[in-house]
Amino acid sequence: MLDLHPARFFFYLCQQIITAMNFEIKGKLIVQYDTQQVTDKFRKREFVLEIPNGAYAESVKFQLTQDKCSLIDGFKVGDEVKAFFVLRGRPYSKGGETTYFTNLEAWKVESAAPAAQQVKAESRFEADNTSGFTTFPTQEASADDLPF
Repeated sequence: MLDLHPARFFFYLCQQIITAMNFEIKGKLIVQYDTQQVTDKFRKREFVLEIPNGAYAESVKFQLTQDKCSLIDGFKVGDEVKAFFVLRGRPYSKGGETTYFTNLEAWKVESAAPAAQQVKAESRFEADNTSGFTTFPTQEASADDLPF
């Protein structure tokens, strides 16, 4: 049962809202826009993922803001990525009419490629666990040296 102390209840409620508003989705990066400096204090960067949906694919635009604008720098068009995002919505009123805007604000972007494809992006250096030194791969290593 919940403790009904107002401060704790508020904290609990905030956690539930934050948890309910976090989403993640996988897709192919199809567009990567440049960072836009909207105002002196606000910058954004948008990208589009192609997300399979049955016989058709959806093209969904996400937004990165402020210090998160560089999260997409390590990816190129065609890469499979996983985007973690929150829904943001705002009303805008002008001339007695109210319009609502919705943004998918990404806060984390990571590779969604299978492990075999990620190997090329990993470092070629291997840590020697016994000495703490870094060892470099030699040309003597071949496919025959697999441990299985």
